[in-house]
Amino acid sequence: MSQSGGGELVESVAAALRADTADLDAYHRVLVSSIEGLLPASMVEVDYERSLSDRLAGRPGRANAIRLRLGESTLELVSRRGSLVATVAKEVRGVTLSRQEVPVAEWVRQLATYLTRSAEQSAEARAALGRLLGTE
Repeated sequence: MSQSGGGELVESVAAALRADTADLDAYHRVLVSSIEGLLPASMVEVDYERSLSDRLAGRPGRANAIRLRLGESTLELVSRRGSLVATVAKEVRGVTLSRQEVPVAEWVRQLATYLTRSAEQSAEARAALGRLLGTE
């Protein structure tokens, strides 16, 4: 993955990660299947809201928050009153220095940038990114 065309690659990855973000639970399923192999499970946290019927049936419930810990940045999507709120936090040694609400499209672009940079440094991430983009 060369530096030239890096912006185009980021945009391609962002396009592949975009989905209908009106329903966080559905977006969570799309996102997790898309980034599988690109991020270790330890970097992805999902909070679920479980109804009584979910608990009785042993279901995990509906995703209501997704947190991606990407080095010194934490990207978070939270469902609030039927819409998604995207935030980006900068952290150093577990201390949050700043937190900013961003449009969902910007959140996806920052995730795509991180994934693209990871693919430049790792053959395994490069192969997973190729699968996401359909180039492998």
